[in-house]
Amino acid sequence: MNDEEIINKTTEESIESDISYVDSNEDGEALPTKDVVKKLREDLKQVRSDKEEYLTGWQRAKADYVNLQKEMDQVRANTSLLTKEKIVENLLPALDSFDMAFANKDAWEKVDQNWRVGVEYIYQQFINSLSDSGVEKIDKSNISFDPNIHQSMESVATDDESKDHTIEKIIQAGYKIGDRVIRPARVNIYEYKK
Repeated sequence: MNDEEIINKTTEESIESDISYVDSNEDGEALPTKDVVKKLREDLKQVRSDKEEYLTGWQRAKADYVNLQKEMDQVRANTSLLTKEKIVENLLPALDSFDMAFANKDAWEKVDQNWRVGVEYIYQQFINSLSDSGVEKIDKSNISFDPNIHQSMESVATDDESKDHTIEKIIQAGYKIGDRVIRPARVNIYEYKK
């Protein structure tokens, strides 16, 4: 700033400090004290009303933001679960191939032992990785049939009443993530016949 600007600014500030504003009527005469108080009360009432409106709007916006954050967290969790589920669905044919190879005991025993141990090790790594990701294999037999995780393929007659509606054999393993079944296990179940 140059000297002239500084002088002008100082002069404006001193004039502003010397001026006092007085509420007046249409003729320019100062309002009586009671009218000034009345006007101040009206102004205060308006300011309080505005404050409440702004506060309510701010609180609503804050609540909307918190709700949006929760919704986005839920969307992320669902997306992650669906992605994991889709990956496991794509891996199921490979897992089934391993299970079929291991199920044919005669042919599997004829394979070179070193190669067989290596394949079994790879399969176990595969299963462990899925387990670490929350994927659980449904492959237990001699437990009660649960239609939520099992699909009955065939009934096998039994004369042992304690085995009624228990899993006799796993035809094809099932998989689930938490409570969500990706594929139910296909099973044969015992059915008690007198």
